[in-house]
Amino acid sequence: MFKETVKTYRPLIISYSYSGNTHRIAQELQKITGGDWCEIHPWQPYPMAFPELLKQVKQEIRSRYHPRLLPGARPPQLYPVVFAGSPDWCGTIAPPLASWLYQNDLSGKIILPFYSHCGGVKGNFQGDIARLCPRADVREALGIINDNHQNLTAVLQNWLEKNGLMKDSFSYTG
Repeated sequence: MFKETVKTYRPLIISYSYSGNTHRIAQELQKITGGDWCEIHPWQPYPMAFPELLKQVKQEIRSRYHPRLLPGARPPQLYPVVFAGSPDWCGTIAPPLASWLYQNDLSGKIILPFYSHCGGVKGNFQGDIARLCPRADVREALGIINDNHQNLTAVLQNWLEKNGLMKDSFSYTG
């Protein structure tokens, strides 16, 4: 477990969200940490109808498809810590986040995965990200159920502290 003193830094918060729940978590992380937040979007949007979405997602996950992403996400090279967020799709990370992780070298970085879910199948986000980023220090994932609005700040602060990241670890500019 990471408990040593951490120099102050500005983290990168990268997230994909289908319905907005994961972005809500990312926004709260940005408030707490002062980090730079980037949303990622697939080149081709996902279907809005749930049966079509589920069929496509299952096929993409089975085939380990990495969709093309729209440009605009920050490169991770300048960030020692990366928060990586996604909805829980079929017990794993959504293909757009998998694509971003696959495309970027995160060697030596601390990755803190977070995800939103509806209470379905619990996956192994930490393991799934560790497979995509084998030379990174991937920490325990935090799952937030979609209706957990009132205590989100406290849940996130506890998760940060559990990972040795205190509020004074983050640098703020602006």
